[in-house]
Amino acid sequence: MRSELGPKRLFFFTNNTIGSTAELSCIYTPETTFILNKLRVFWQKADGSKSCLVVHAFNSGHENQSEQCADFRNRTRLFQDKLEKGIFSLLLLNVSLRDEHTYRCIVQKKDVVFRVIHTADVALKVVANNSLPVLSGPIGIRPNIGDKVTLSCNYSQGYPKPNVYWINRTDNSSLHPSSLKIIQDNDGTYSVFSTLKIKATSDIKIGCIIENELLQQNLTVLYLEDLTNSNSTRSGQLDLNKPGAQAGSVLAIAVVLAGLVVLTCWLWKRKSHHRKPYAGN
Repeated sequence: MRSELGPKRLFFFTNNTIGSTAELSCIYTPETTFILNKLRVFWQKADGSKSCLVVHAFNSGHENQSEQCADFRNRTRLFQDKLEKGIFSLLLLNVSLRDEHTYRCIVQKKDVVFRVIHTADVALKVVANNSLPVLSGPIGIRPNIGDKVTLSCNYSQGYPKPNVYWINRTDNSSLHPSSLKIIQDNDGTYSVFSTLKIKATSDIKIGCIIENELLQQNLTVLYLEDLTNSNSTRSGQLDLNKPGAQAGSVLAIAVVLAGLVVLTCWLWKRKSHHRKPYAGN
């Protein structure tokens, strides 16, 4: 829609999680405020999609939904109070995997006729980390030192396709999985099924890491077992490097401290209530 002499097209990237609201940026700084009835703003898919292209349209002061794709109906918003100032960014509500496209913003202004004054492309990447990995070992059987042990690491509802690593936390060496299957589910997200066979040592510390590159996030679950202690139990622990896990631990500590304060106050009042009054001579 523009010639070689037209305005320079800008390109942006944005990452959004499933179910969130994405803001697709399109900003043009005018010399004076725009007159809305002399303005057109079009948002469309720009990645060669053969399906419906129109995402949102604003034409001469009015929203135009007549050609809007059904997938975007009631899910797009312009900042109506900011259009005069050249802010044409689009809000896309309830983001899903099918929204992963490159979008183009086209702004036209009418002098004698409408002409393109600004274009911008925005690549929307959708990410998901909707569950925590689960790491499990032998059920009901306590291995002896030297026995072969099979550990299983399962994970679901991740996007894009995750990377999977096994690590020995005693020396932080990487381990090669015995099996690894990553499948794409019907909803487009990915599930992981991986196993690791090891020879049991006196102190087992094995980690399974699920990496989401777009989120720059690693979810690490640990399998710990001390075979020198007959009273030790297996445990799966989520690494506190995951956002939110550390906050949960701090909250738990705060609750315990608050309980101790309440108990101390109750004991002090009880002691004061039963204390005998002083009798002077």
